[in-house]
Amino acid sequence: MTEPSPYLSGLVLTGRRVVVVGGGGVAQRRLPRLLETGAQIDVISPAITPTIEGLLTNPDLRWVERGYAAGDLEGAWYVVVATDDPEVNDQVSAEAEERRVFCVRSDDRSRATAWTPASGQHDHVTIGVLGAGDHRRSAAVRDAILEELRTGALGARDSLDKQPGVYLVGGGPGDPDLITVRGRRLLAEADVVVADRLAPQQLLDELHPEVELIDAAKLPRGRSAQQEEINRILVDRALAGKLVVRLKGGDPYVFGRGFEEAIACADAGVTWTVVPGITSSISVPAVAGIPVTHRGVTHEFTVVSGHIPPDHPDSLINWQALAQLSGTLVLLMAVENLPKITATLLAHGRPATTPAAVIADGTLPSQEMVTADLADIATTAQSAGIGAPAIVVIGNVVEVATQVRR
Repeated sequence: MTEPSPYLSGLVLTGRRVVVVGGGGVAQRRLPRLLETGAQIDVISPAITPTIEGLLTNPDLRWVERGYAAGDLEGAWYVVVATDDPEVNDQVSAEAEERRVFCVRSDDRSRATAWTPASGQHDHVTIGVLGAGDHRRSAAVRDAILEELRTGALGARDSLDKQPGVYLVGGGPGDPDLITVRGRRLLAEADVVVADRLAPQQLLDELHPEVELIDAAKLPRGRSAQQEEINRILVDRALAGKLVVRLKGGDPYVFGRGFEEAIACADAGVTWTVVPGITSSISVPAVAGIPVTHRGVTHEFTVVSGHIPPDHPDSLINWQALAQLSGTLVLLMAVENLPKITATLLAHGRPATTPAAVIADGTLPSQEMVTADLADIATTAQSAGIGAPAIVVIGNVVEVATQVRR
């Protein structure tokens, strides 16, 4: 007998009662998306998982701490049956049938009156896929569709919800796969992209041919002049009705001058949005095998810019205080000034034997790392030919990382 073809429909459950019978793993997977609908959800189960318990802070979710009882579906619009007891599941689905309430069963789809599709969202589009009971196939098709939407292959550039303005997007530490989903979607929709030298360059190859690509590294030299020109371009293109992506490495607000650009947009009356990125200060050490914190080793980590030396009159850093800390010290843009920085830390009391590492081209195929004690790390990096961009990590977590052989 041929299985009947289901009729896909989007249920509007806002303010309506939904009953979930069971508090285990299946219920845990279903609840987040149900909560997004604004439904009033009752979970009926003698016990629930810790994750579900954490969701109870949501006022739309209520836990009925007992087993299922006849009459529990009174006023329900939708039912999810997710227990490991077939007799209870049969009882719930029978009552749902009697009350004409659509019912999903996790144990036996042939006895259900509704099936849960593999679903996902992109922008304001919801995808639902039913694969005749083959959940892996349904999920694979859903994921393929979502990826096509996110990269623009399925017409993301023609979205009716496309909003002009400036988007300050963090591209992550270098590997193009480490940009956020929203960041990648905005690149697919962009009219103009203003890219930093440290932004993931492979992503630029994916841009549509009609996108105006502006290399910020080739703008007029001098930090002030360059930043003024970047600000001018962002404002000019946005006022022309363009969707402008300002693509940076790492996170826009971690030594990325992102908020200077936000201020320029605000002053010009231009709509701007920040899209956070994965900062290299945490991700590069992690990918290299170094945790910036570790239980029993350090309770803090500090991120510092090393683009000017400690004795420079413009320095805002209290190097003496940093030297007294026992936690992890992460230095960005510090390769050139590393000899002066390490000498200053040593002079103010940081032990010479403190483990340290320098990681160049983090997350990229060309990634390279050297390690040494604090007293020797600058000369070790120089001898190895380590250059910018690189991350410096100082602290006992470097030694902890050697416990794991990769």
